[in-house]
Amino acid sequence: MSLRYLILGAGGTGGALGAHLFRGGLEVSFLARGKQREALAREGLRVEKPGEIFSSGPLPVWDAEMRTDAPDVIFLCVKGYSLEETVPLLRRIAGKDTVIIPILNLPDTGERLRARLEAPLVTDGCIYIASELASPGHIRMRGNILRVFFGLPGGETLPVLEAIRGDLAACGVDANLSRSIRRDCLTKFSYVSPQGACGLYYGVSAGAMQKPGEIRDCFAALVEEIVLLAQAQGVELDPDLPAWNLAILDGVEPEMTTSLQRDILRGGASELEGLILDVPRLGAQHGVTLPLYEKIAAALRKKD
Repeated sequence: MSLRYLILGAGGTGGALGAHLFRGGLEVSFLARGKQREALAREGLRVEKPGEIFSSGPLPVWDAEMRTDAPDVIFLCVKGYSLEETVPLLRRIAGKDTVIIPILNLPDTGERLRARLEAPLVTDGCIYIASELASPGHIRMRGNILRVFFGLPGGETLPVLEAIRGDLAACGVDANLSRSIRRDCLTKFSYVSPQGACGLYYGVSAGAMQKPGEIRDCFAALVEEIVLLAQAQGVELDPDLPAWNLAILDGVEPEMTTSLQRDILRGGASELEGLILDVPRLGAQHGVTLPLYEKIAAALRKKD
């Protein structure tokens, strides 16, 4: 089965994933805009990662108005605050057999899209990557982790999903077709949300969380609160998750900051609500107290 892939959102996450797929020989194109679109069409992507640098050469890239044919697979790699504006585009370009795989930071993305899109197959999904768009066409990965989880909420599998997993794996992506994707998305959330919360609250990069002390302890305690929240929602996460997430954190470059931190520093739109401020609200809805999240959310609201 030869599949045609489209990367919708060619920033730090989508650009890195798409560049690896293109290097692996898959038929992949990109939807981008502005200077990023111009850079991809002219020179392609240059990916810089620990121990390796590679370039793609010019890439097939479209803007939203130009793309009309239906790809087989769409990786949705936008920020949570841009999700709503992608819905009309997805309705237009996704065919009845298209598979849409959202890999956003927010764990309920697939559910939200399925409520809005009738024809295509929409999975849930998440990605582990420490990556940023350093400049148009230049992706900087702050670690070598490139791990994708995707799957249907009921845990069922399909031949096309198995084919996607195989394609990703052949391109060097740690690809996981999940039978418990809700758990896996909440597991990812238990990493990215505490890292963003600590980074913003203390004003630090990953290096400060890699050193023993208050900030590292705060990260671990926030992970524990996400485990409690998931449990209140009927999802059992691994009790060793704080240690696992600390190991992931220790594998990124000390200078790494989250996209949430970078967006807020630039003064633009951010995922602050979904990643941090909504967490204590969800806790209250499900009858669980999350004191550290409440403390940090209150402090961040004052700064906002």
